[in-house]
Amino acid sequence: MNIAMLLDGTPRNGVERGQVLAKPGTIEAHSRFEAQIYLIPHNEGGRLSPIFQGWKAQFYFRTLDITGTCELSSSTPMVEPGEHVAITVNLIAPIAMQPELRFAIREDGRTVGAGVVTRPLS
Repeated sequence: MNIAMLLDGTPRNGVERGQVLAKPGTIEAHSRFEAQIYLIPHNEGGRLSPIFQGWKAQFYFRTLDITGTCELSSSTPMVEPGEHVAITVNLIAPIAMQPELRFAIREDGRTVGAGVVTRPLS
């Protein structure tokens, strides 16, 4: 849901892109989460090469781009474009999130994947 809000007396630098307005106690900030992702194949405008443990990308939540590192399970050494896979992501800073929050994965200014948060961790 999008709303307009008057923040009378708040300086311009007091609000940053990606901040969330919520009722106190209804949402928490997390910097680590589990997700189900889909990597877009090259013929659809996505990646040409697979991803491996420790792959870094930009995760786009709502209006916020934030860098994160991917952890693959021990049974999945790499993920080819076109595959669906469960991963764990470590973000550089905590953001407001909850299960079923959708996000895009970007690399070099283009969208290379999409995902959904399955479980916030910390």
